[in-house]
Amino acid sequence: MKEEIYDDQFEEKEDKTNWQAILFKYIIRWPWFIASVITCLVCAWLYLKTTTPVYNISASIIIKDDKKGGNAGSDLSAFEDLGIVSSSKNIDNEIEILRSKSLIKDVVSELGLYINYSGEGSFSNTDLYGTSPVLVHFPPEDAERLSAPIILNINLHSDKEADVTATINGSTFSKHFSELPAVLPGETGTITFMPNPAAPVKGSGSIEVSIVNPLSVAKGYRNVLSIEPTSKTTSVATVSIKNTNKKRGEDFINKLIEIYNKNTNNDKNEVAQNTARFIDERISVINQELGTTEQELESFKREAGLTDLSSDAQLAVSEQSAYEKLCVENGTQLNLIQYLSEYIQKPENANATLPANVGLDDATLSGLITQYNALILERNRLLRTSSEANPVVRRLDSNIQDMRASIATSIASVRKGLLITKADLDRQAGKYAGRISNAPAQERRFVSIQRQQEIKAGLYLMLLQKREENNIALAATANNAKIIDDALADDLPVSPQSKKIYMIAFVLGIGIPVAVIYIMNLLSFRIEGRADVEKLTDVPIIGDIPLTEPETGHTHTIAVRENDNDIMAETFRSVRTNLLFILGDPDKKVILVTSTMSGEGKTFIASNLAVSLALLGKKVVIVGLDIRKPGLNKVFHIPHKERGITQYLSAPQSTDLRSMILPSDLSANLGILPGGAIPPNPTELLARQSLADAIEILKKDYDYIVLDTAPIGMVTDTQLIARVADASIYVCRADYTHKNDYRLINELYNSKRLPNLCTVINGLDMKKKKYGYYYGYGKYGRYYGYGKKYGYGYGYGYGYGNDSDTR
Repeated sequence: MKEEIYDDQFEEKEDKTNWQAILFKYIIRWPWFIASVITCLVCAWLYLKTTTPVYNISASIIIKDDKKGGNAGSDLSAFEDLGIVSSSKNIDNEIEILRSKSLIKDVVSELGLYINYSGEGSFSNTDLYGTSPVLVHFPPEDAERLSAPIILNINLHSDKEADVTATINGSTFSKHFSELPAVLPGETGTITFMPNPAAPVKGSGSIEVSIVNPLSVAKGYRNVLSIEPTSKTTSVATVSIKNTNKKRGEDFINKLIEIYNKNTNNDKNEVAQNTARFIDERISVINQELGTTEQELESFKREAGLTDLSSDAQLAVSEQSAYEKLCVENGTQLNLIQYLSEYIQKPENANATLPANVGLDDATLSGLITQYNALILERNRLLRTSSEANPVVRRLDSNIQDMRASIATSIASVRKGLLITKADLDRQAGKYAGRISNAPAQERRFVSIQRQQEIKAGLYLMLLQKREENNIALAATANNAKIIDDALADDLPVSPQSKKIYMIAFVLGIGIPVAVIYIMNLLSFRIEGRADVEKLTDVPIIGDIPLTEPETGHTHTIAVRENDNDIMAETFRSVRTNLLFILGDPDKKVILVTSTMSGEGKTFIASNLAVSLALLGKKVVIVGLDIRKPGLNKVFHIPHKERGITQYLSAPQSTDLRSMILPSDLSANLGILPGGAIPPNPTELLARQSLADAIEILKKDYDYIVLDTAPIGMVTDTQLIARVADASIYVCRADYTHKNDYRLINELYNSKRLPNLCTVINGLDMKKKKYGYYYGYGKYGRYYGYGKKYGYGYGYGYGYGNDSDTR
């Protein structure tokens, strides 16, 4: 239960944060921050100098999209009703086509981006795109077969001479060219070297050229290519790419849009070209037939001539002519249906578009042909970026087959209807033929020839009109992607951003020392000063003893001397004043000095405190009750053979205690009672009544009794001695005492097992200046002219040395 209570108190202490002390830990190490910031900023400067800047190049285009009004201003919109061209587009599909690897590979091949040029720079290689004095040509077809890059090192001696070192498939060889252009043949292909007229050679220099597979370059460009619509309601898209060369990025985007428009226009013209081919074939056939009919009519008129018939005969002929005209139109439709039937049944036309708008009167059949042609075009477009195994292509193939069967069925149905109409027209024409049976045979022949001539002439004129309309549609084809803003690079690079890099470097310059100091504090398990002690315990602190170097000429560790006003003397005066305040009652005379472990300066504090009390004119005796490991003998230069208090404790009746007290040469008021011989049973001796008797004897002769006891954290001797003490000084040492040792101090304080417990912080290194209130020592000393330095650690075993002497 005591342990739980103590743990709660200890944790509560740890939660109290002295922000001023924490901040001061960082402020006093300001040189760390300055050095770290300078180092990080220099590293940032070197990074910016050695890193090639990357720029963002972008262009804005409008893509035709029926759903979002992208067709506005299209030159083809007026001809869509002819059934020749369909401009139905979807912006998402077009964006995917723009980002396709096949299209990007075509751009890489045309611009030669698979060949990279670089030259020597101040900090790194310089990109020589468009400025290389020597141009290298390697066919893209050969480059596609490369399994490893080709590296060329070109050393120019003049505008004509050059030495080339080539590394191809792991093999390296050199070649000297005395004149450019030159050719370097090889197994992978022929490499051609040509001078660049736009960038003439200026003296000698070195150029490194790398040739890689265009497909791998296309994949790289695809990864950095971004095509995003500006909003959901428009068909405007922003095409952007990040590249280390502004001109190369602009050329890439412009060429990408150019090749995309070229491919799209080829798709648009495919139906119109097939229609033009069909019309030209029919015009040639009709022209021959019309010429033959006209020649026959001319010969008939020359040979026989025609006379006027009676009005009845003329009426009969007129009615018959009307029906004959309908028969002519019916025959034209039958011819067109027959041609379409033959065209669609040819195997070579299985994946070709059908002639559209050739004069068919049946609107349903014309509509089916238009839909069929749209499916054929969509299938051909998908095959450019995918294979026939693609599910979308297979679904289109299925739809095309179904549509083709529907067209064949429709053709058969229309043909049957035309045949029924023809039979009806022939029957009606036969009725009027009987009325003119008496007409001259020449007239009948004339009418027959004239009818054939009219049929051929009408068909010929219609085909000529359709050919002109088709030519207009071909000439009016517009690009699918219209450029709104040309490709243009940003003025500032997107990476590295100098302001951001310097800001990060500055933050790191601040953060690294902070992290190091924080980790050092986390790993620190020893107390460093008053702030740490105040957080760990409620025990009163009566003094802070600084760590100083010994004064020249001193041969012992007594730092307090009569008529001395140095910093150590003033420090012990402060400790003495605080201790007397704690004692309060003049009858309280016994002062116990202890520590947790050996080496914390317990004997040093006890000795100098005794001297300081003696300088007040009080009679003081210091008793060495650390009988296991006596330390007063060395401090006061007492031989170990001297008798001590152990003799009295073991045989009080036969031993004179006063006779064993030794005078001190430091003060006439100071007496020293050493520990004496080391007994075999120290704990039992200290537990006897003889200890209390000895203290009572000393109280009669002395004003103050200082007990130098054993470390309480190692043995129980001190707790036995505490019964005779009036005040207890617990000594801890900066940078030496563990923080966990305060568990014991707090337990002793809370259980009141040591009377009037207080603590002294020993060994504060003023050079570290870890806490602001320690500056007072240095300022105080300089103000009063304290120039002397006393030591208890260096050279005398106190502080960082011999454990036996630093207790």
